[in-house]
Amino acid sequence: MTETTGSTATPESGNPEGADGAGETTSADGRTLSRRERKRANKGAGGEQKSGKRAKKGLFARIGLFYRQIIAELRKVVWPSRTDLIQYTSVVVTFVVVIMGLVYGLDTGFGKLSFWVFG
Repeated sequence: MTETTGSTATPESGNPEGADGAGETTSADGRTLSRRERKRANKGAGGEQKSGKRAKKGLFARIGLFYRQIIAELRKVVWPSRTDLIQYTSVVVTFVVVIMGLVYGLDTGFGKLSFWVFG
């Protein structure tokens, strides 16, 4: 399994043999088995039994893993500087004010037009 830069995979959810392929299995004829072939061979040899890191975790362990992954993702975020944040906020507020003026103008115009036509 190949990990890409920026991947959210953690050791708990990744490949138990490691991403470098240290746990590769070979067949009787000497070729390397793919992940699917290893899974089929394991099923045929007695079923899948989860053990170690791949075993189902308890409720609190899963909640802990969830929050550790959240923190890991938040560390990857590039937070804006104070000046960037002020600039972004001013752009958004200006845009909203302009759109509010446009909607107000259209509403007033259509209201006066409807009073002129109907009454």
